[in-house]
Amino acid sequence: MTSIGISIVLQASLIATGANSYSEARSTVTETGQPMVVLVGAEWCPACVEMKQNVIPKVKRRGILRKIVFATVNLDKQQKLGRQLTDGGPIPQLIMFRKTEKGWKRRKLIGGQSVGNVENFVSQGMELDTSAKKDAKRDAGRSI
Repeated sequence: MTSIGISIVLQASLIATGANSYSEARSTVTETGQPMVVLVGAEWCPACVEMKQNVIPKVKRRGILRKIVFATVNLDKQQKLGRQLTDGGPIPQLIMFRKTEKGWKRRKLIGGQSVGNVENFVSQGMELDTSAKKDAKRDAGRSI
């Protein structure tokens, strides 16, 4: 495949998943405080390819990714970052980061997943985020 062909395939893949690069996603998260979900995978991994090409686009079409920032990391091309995000663990991994008053909280989902599992993972993380923000507001309103 020519370099132009590879570039087109990669761009189509990003469009299909609605993914940002990790650095773009991190910048957005820093500005907005939104939770971020990162899919770490590799091109040689069948479960990773399934997640990236089929599961994530279905989840996106169903609307669950609208309230988060989503990014993908290709372990083959971004080895250091991918290993850091997965703690050297197996792939695919979906990792959710959300900012709290006590710092960043991290959740992960390992292995190939169904649309329902991914939606539940993101929804549960969003509920934790909403709950933490309500608690922080309530606590800030209390006086000692």
